[in-house]
Order: sequence, then structure tokens, then C-alpha cells
Amino acid sequence: MHTRSRRLLSFGLALVTLAAVAMLLNACASNPVTGRSQLMLVSESAAISASRQAYAEMLAPAREEGRIDSDPRTKRRVLAISERVVAQAVRYRPETADWDWQIAVIDAPDTINAFAMAGGQMAIYTGIIDQLDLTDDELAQIIGHEIAHALSSHSAEKMSVALASNLALATYAATGTRSDVALTGAALAAMVAIQLPNSRQMEAEADRIGIELAARAGYRPEAAASLWAKMADQAGSRHPVFLSTHPAPQSRQRDLAALASQMQPLYQQARRGPLPTHPVR
Repeated sequence: MHTRSRRLLSFGLALVTLAAVAMLLNACASNPVTGRSQLMLVSESAAISASRQAYAEMLAPAREEGRIDSDPRTKRRVLAISERVVAQAVRYRPETADWDWQIAVIDAPDTINAFAMAGGQMAIYTGIIDQLDLTDDELAQIIGHEIAHALSSHSAEKMSVALASNLALATYAATGTRSDVALTGAALAAMVAIQLPNSRQMEAEADRIGIELAARAGYRPEAAASLWAKMADQAGSRHPVFLSTHPAPQSRQRDLAALASQMQPLYQQARRGPLPTHPVR
């Protein structure tokens, strides 16, 4: 290549790199609950829109097979807990009262998993309820933890990190725009986001927020540690899907036990009720 052409190419790449860096610097936002700085190339509203489509597509096969909410008693149990915990989530972020909160119970006895997408669309598999023989308090910890991920815009953050890691970033930056509609396959990106492992920061946030939500909703905070003890037992014989997206360091039970002590006053206060609820379908 001619020297002049190489210089022009280098100069062009430098400009694209500067544009990319500028975009990344301007795409930071504060976690809406904790205030932690988050990379937000994808807005929460865009993540919610993408998640709405992805949620419907993910549930479609199970729905066609009649495996969604197939056990009315389990569905009622999950809804009763979710409505109490979501009511506390709305206290954290009042604007989430307008979210389309819903939780699907997926009949999958061998699947130990649960998830929440942006905008409050959640799912829990019967395998995690039955194989771990969850109490209501432990089930509330799972639901609270997943709601905490949604409250903290973790789906949008993971979609943003994936986008920033993509080689297409340079092209995206060079356009000089941050239009959310520029994201192709947004629903696919939302699906991928819930399958990516959460960072330790995200997990620590979800643990801290989730245990508080559950305590304020009147569920025993020490159940968080007993839940993860059961999860550890399961991990010894098999690898639950839940652990692929929710890393479990050995210190987790210790940290949750310490958090449980801090949450006891909130739990005791909640027991004096009455406890509010928020519609979940």
C-alpha cells in the first residue's frame, strides 16, 4: 500500500477510535437504585421494548406445548409472592408501577432456573421450585433477586457491554448517532443478555436489593443463605442452568448471612403489616 494511503487509513482509524471512545464516555449512566456508573449504549426503554418481544418468543414453544402456568396451585403461589415483592420494588422506583409485570411458571421438572428481563417480565421453572423444595421465604429470595436485576437495568447494561465488545462498534460510532433503532436483532440481543453471566457487581447489587425487597415484603431474610446452600448441594451433582448466569462464589452464603442480619428490622416491621401488593399477571 502507498505510504500516503497508509497514513490516510491510519488517520481514519484514529478518528473512528476517538469517536468510539467519545461515545463510550458519553454513554454512561447511574444505576437507578445504587448509583453505580453503568455503560448504557442501549437505553432502558429500548431494552424493555426488545425484551417484550424476546419474552414472547422465548415462551412460545412452551406455551404451544401447554407448559406455561399448567399447575394452578403453583401459579397462585408464585403470583402471591411476586405481588408482595413487586409492591416493594415499586417503592424503590415508582415509575416501575407502569411496567407490565408478569411471571410465567414454566413446567420443566429438570430445569433449575429463573430469570427477569427489562420491564419486569419474568419466568421461573418448576424444576427450581421442586428440586430445591423451596419454602415461600426461599422462593421470595429468588423472585426478589430477579426483580432486583430488572430494577437495576442489568439487561440494558449487558446488552450495552455486548455491543461495545462487538467489532461493529467502530461502524456504529462512526455514524455519530446513538439511535436505539440502529440495533439490529434487538429481541435477539435481549435473549442473549439474559443468558450471559452477570458480573460480580451485578450479582452483589441483586443480592443486596433482592434480600431487602423480600424482607420488606415480609419474607425471612435468612432464607437467602439457605437457598444458596441448597443451590450448592445441587451444583455438587449437576450444574443448574441458574448458576451459568448467576455465578456463586464461595463467599456468597457468608455475605448473604451478614445481609440477613441487617435486614431483620425491616422483616420485623413488615410482619406488623398489612403488606401491600402490586398486580402481576
